Amino acid sequence: MSHPFDYSNKRVVLTGAFSGVGAALLDVLAELGGPEVITLDIKQPEGPHSRFIETNMGKASSVDAAIEQIEGPIDVLFNNAGIAATHPVEDVMAVNWLGLRQLSEGLLPQIKEDGAIANTASIAGGQWPAHLQDVLECIAIESPEELYGWCRDHAELVGDGYAFSKECVQVYTMKSAKQTLAHKVRTNSVCPAPIDTPLLPDFQKTMTEKTINWTVDSIGGTMATPRDIAMSLAFLGADASRYVNGVNLNVDMGFNAFMTTGQIDFSGLA
Repeated sequence: MSHPFDYSNKRVVLTGAFSGVGAALLDVLAELGGPEVITLDIKQPEGPHSRFIETNMGKASSVDAAIEQIEGPIDVLFNNAGIAATHPVEDVMAVNWLGLRQLSEGLLPQIKEDGAIANTASIAGGQWPAHLQDVLECIAIESPEELYGWCRDHAELVGDGYAFSKECVQVYTMKSAKQTLAHKVRTNSVCPAPIDTPLLPDFQKTMTEKTINWTVDSIGGTMATPRDIAMSLAFLGADASRYVNGVNLNVDMGFNAFMTTGQIDFSGLA
């Protein structure tokens, strides 16, 4: 019987592998047996991988082209690509949400039984319970043009696009888990707190440095590393998580737990 975290005989597809969490995940996967890894990104990663397909996750034609180039069975799809709200709302929604859905649904027929889809969401997307029906309405829209129109009509809710795109990912993770289970494939996500990646300066601009620092201070003052999140993703893709499905895993050193139980001091935001 193989080790529950063994990736040595697996075939993996990973988006957003060039830097940050994706680059860290390449190293973690190598430590866990060195699977065949097909990477999708706009730049070729330096970490250990088997094949690179240049892909813009914000363009449907590019995602379609990548799907056509990936032949044969897949064990795990890691949807990790994402951008900050320093980009226009439509671009944020395209990369963080539409591209993720398109790739997941396009590759699902190739994912083996007992395989997995693991999405990278964010704790920023945790506000969906306050407007679940709106999010469900949004993720049901197929056409990008119709989606962008919906976002314009719901501009106050969508905001700069980042948090809302991650709300879409969280709700989609839960909703699609029932559909992928019919294929004996489980779907989950990780929802990190702020991470010390090359994107951090962008988030400090859009979310404000004060908010980022307050969040980190609320959980002991230590920011997550890319490796912290990569290890959680590796768990969700491994056989060790074979009975985990439809879960948005908060990887936040307890921030959401403290928030839920009234243990967060908001004076730092004043």
